[in-house]
Amino acid sequence: MRESRSGKGTIMNPLALAEAEYNETVRLRRHFHEYPELSNQEVHTIDFLEKYLQSLGIAPVNIPDAGLIGVIDSGKPGKTLLMRADTDALPIAENPRNLLRPKACVSRVAGCSHACGHDAHMAMLLTAARILMAHKEAFKGRVVLCFERGEEENGDIQNLLPWIVHRSGLAIDGCYATHVRWDMPAGTVSIMPGGVMAGGISFIVELKGTFGHGARPDLANSPIDCFHAIYDELSSFRMRRIDPFECLTFSLGFVHSGKKYNVIPETLTFGGTARFFSYEKAGRPFEDFLHRTLERFTAFHGCTYEITHMPKALYEAHNNAACARLGRQAILRDLGSQAVKDPAPWMASESFALFERLYPGVLSFTGIANAETGCGANHHTPEFDLDERGLVAGSAMAVSYALAFLNHDGEIPFTPTTESVEELARRNV
Repeated sequence: MRESRSGKGTIMNPLALAEAEYNETVRLRRHFHEYPELSNQEVHTIDFLEKYLQSLGIAPVNIPDAGLIGVIDSGKPGKTLLMRADTDALPIAENPRNLLRPKACVSRVAGCSHACGHDAHMAMLLTAARILMAHKEAFKGRVVLCFERGEEENGDIQNLLPWIVHRSGLAIDGCYATHVRWDMPAGTVSIMPGGVMAGGISFIVELKGTFGHGARPDLANSPIDCFHAIYDELSSFRMRRIDPFECLTFSLGFVHSGKKYNVIPETLTFGGTARFFSYEKAGRPFEDFLHRTLERFTAFHGCTYEITHMPKALYEAHNNAACARLGRQAILRDLGSQAVKDPAPWMASESFALFERLYPGVLSFTGIANAETGCGANHHTPEFDLDERGLVAGSAMAVSYALAFLNHDGEIPFTPTTESVEELARRNV
């Protein structure tokens, strides 16, 4: 066990405090897991969270179609740290078994499950809230508890972020969140600088050519031929146009066209995504190239195109270097070097990236894997499960980071985005 000394000299042991809260953390996680709700539909989840915060002496604000906000005020002047947890589940029918054995708890809602770990995120943030509420003497400033609806679809953040910026009256100085990871052992945590989760671009395109018969392809303008040329260009873009030291992936999720083997169809629709760790160096170039490629090859093949879905790209989750350094020092001290890992950045995307464009902060990782208990299936799969012992380290990390950030008197270099919060909040993948 490690001890943490606050700016006022108070001794705290975040890991021991989180361990003492373990049974309640598990109870909360299992409640959320058994009663999941899909994105933008988290009515009962938010109601439960609201009542729970009230029981802790926190007066929450339920923001319609956005989420829940609660404030822990130390009573002493200082910075304000926003700590976020996401609340939604996925339209995935849960397998009652993980990779090895029956799960400790299973969703009671048919076709819906917390297959990404948001149940754990809520439980850990509530645990951190209980600890911080009981130890206000250990920090200065305020903690803003933020429970975001609709993270998987990035829908309700369009209401949440503008409310925080324009209507809450809160002057946020920094932000924090954690995400559980299937590939990190339970009991380990991570805070790293730079890009830790990928940004993304999603698109759906309809190509329109000229209908024809297979006997006379010369009289048709085939959208299939056009698509073939476009796909070749997009597939080779990363190799030919992007710095080899930058990351970019491209994939298609579907291609739909035609119904008969001897008829050249009039239309073809395809959709896919690209992921990156630098919007400026890889994401934006891909975006621009996609538009140019569609324009050039549809003209060459006598076709036209319509982009039916392509929101502005979601940025990568980029951890502030100073915040990451501060957090890493804190968790090394409070959890021990054996608990701190440096996993590879994760190619999945996260709406918390948008918070990090407004405020300096970190998206941390909490390990939940345990091969002996069958916990290790990837996120968004029916077998996904977590070792609940990992939530102790994750809860302790949240408290450790909050104390380190709020009691830090030094400057945090950061330049916020010049993009309007409304435009920023519409970014999606």
